[in-house]
Amino acid sequence: MKKLYLLIKDYVLIVVGTFLTALAFNFFLIPHKIAPGGLSGIGTVLYYLFGIPVGVTMLLLNVPIFIMAVKKLGKDFGFKTLLATVLLSAFIDLVKVPSLTHDSILASIYGGVLMGVGLGLVFQGNATTGGTDLFAKIVHKFYPLVGVGWILFVVDFLVVLTAAIVFGPNQALYALVSLYLSARVIDVVLEGLDSAKAFIIVSDHADEISHRIMTEIDRGVTFLEGRGAYTMQRKNVILCVVNRAQVVRLKAIVNEVDPLAFVLVTDVREVMGEGF
Repeated sequence: MKKLYLLIKDYVLIVVGTFLTALAFNFFLIPHKIAPGGLSGIGTVLYYLFGIPVGVTMLLLNVPIFIMAVKKLGKDFGFKTLLATVLLSAFIDLVKVPSLTHDSILASIYGGVLMGVGLGLVFQGNATTGGTDLFAKIVHKFYPLVGVGWILFVVDFLVVLTAAIVFGPNQALYALVSLYLSARVIDVVLEGLDSAKAFIIVSDHADEISHRIMTEIDRGVTFLEGRGAYTMQRKNVILCVVNRAQVVRLKAIVNEVDPLAFVLVTDVREVMGEGF
């Protein structure tokens, strides 16, 4: 019963999150030619150049990315991500609303904040909206030395640069404002203001928990040798660092395997190494 509740909760968060993200684009970003990186930014540029609906562009560009993701990352990367991607594209094209402001500065601020809230809820639902996130994971699979964050930065930078050429430098600067605000709000929605969290997990089921972490969220795990001071029993202590989109899922894994596990979660100010 608990698993069914959590599953329903995830899908509700995905639907609400994608809807709010679509409103951010339709209320603020698209009417003001603000292209905040990613496939949505590409869609905004193509919409004003050729009249192609933003959602259609996003969906068409996601198709080859999903095919590559299935081949390189396996089928476990998520039906929820596929659902979130389709819903976001559909909501952007089908939900017709007027722009709420004529001021591009206000549009970039409110659009970035609302987009951050929406994407944060999608992450809370253990999904992503596909696009450049999946593309970055695929590239990282081929070139492990290149971090996912750097790949996303390069893609977003190129999209914003293209927007600057097409719409002018002012709109590109507004896009950067939206990008920054959305990233910060996503952090707040999920786990505060830090981009990464370190988990120290003490459990009698360390092997099962570590296996699920490595297979389900693709994060490395380190075993630390521990011993209970009272029982003198030796056991493995799990050390794992995850990004903001994986915090909720890791907590769920620990709770599902061992509800009695002792879990310490701490903020990480800086992470260097594979995947960061």
